[in-house]
Amino acid sequence: MSENYKSGFVAIIGRPNVGKSTLMNHLIGQKIAITSKKPQTTRNKIQTVYSCEKGQIVFLDTPGIHKAKNKLGQYMVNVAERTLQEVDVILWLVEPSTFIGAGERHIAEQLEKAQLPVILVINKVDTVKKEEVLAFIDTYRKLYDFDEIIPASALRGQNTQDIIDSIFKYLTYGPQFYDEDTVTDQPMRQIVAEVIREKALHALDEEIPHGIAVYIDSMKERTGGKMTDIDATIVCERESHKGIIIGKQGAMLKKIGSNARYEIERLLDQKVNLKLWVKVKKDWRDSDFLIKNFGYDKKEI
Repeated sequence: MSENYKSGFVAIIGRPNVGKSTLMNHLIGQKIAITSKKPQTTRNKIQTVYSCEKGQIVFLDTPGIHKAKNKLGQYMVNVAERTLQEVDVILWLVEPSTFIGAGERHIAEQLEKAQLPVILVINKVDTVKKEEVLAFIDTYRKLYDFDEIIPASALRGQNTQDIIDSIFKYLTYGPQFYDEDTVTDQPMRQIVAEVIREKALHALDEEIPHGIAVYIDSMKERTGGKMTDIDATIVCERESHKGIIIGKQGAMLKKIGSNARYEIERLLDQKVNLKLWVKVKKDWRDSDFLIKNFGYDKKEI
């Protein structure tokens, strides 16, 4: 390792759905954070690691900062705002727009308190005309004194290398925190649960996904190491939701299961026997005990 090696922690922040997880997956080159067009996809901060000759960046992908409607929402906002106190650089993702809403202003206030280098990434520029981008940059420049503003497209991989180069400018020389081949510190069970939840989000209707959680009942590798048996439970808030998740003659649950299995097999690099169950726990998002039970522990934030 050279003495020019830099390292540090970077928080990716932004409102729900601006493409934070897509960006992180693109930068790391592997799928770690789940992505979906529905809000509240990322619920915990996910640590992923980017390593190269220059150094190492540990990304914390935070839940979107927003006005909370229930205990789970409040938990997610607390996680995001607490993360700002633990990092060296903040990467703020926004959508291309000349309208700055209350949500953005709220985030700008949080950043003033943090007093850290802030890089603004205007994401999804592939969806607008090139000549409009300058107006967006100008709008945001008036909101906050950013260290840098980078227009990019996480989905298309436009300017994503510039984001990495820019982050290294603001990191200090330091140690390597993780081995080169580490991409995340999340336990595999948690990643598997998130993959199942993602596939459920993709397959289901607008109304249900907010109210689902997934936990792994058991995950055991068979002797010989060629197959892993996984039993997982999808938890929903209403009896009527349960019927929709299972679908006619179990068709929806089968679809979720086979989509999830395909992805989990790629992650584990072996065959997977996945069994899914569906349970109803009314109003679990407002129960401290159940939120903790599904892996969102207040003590950890």
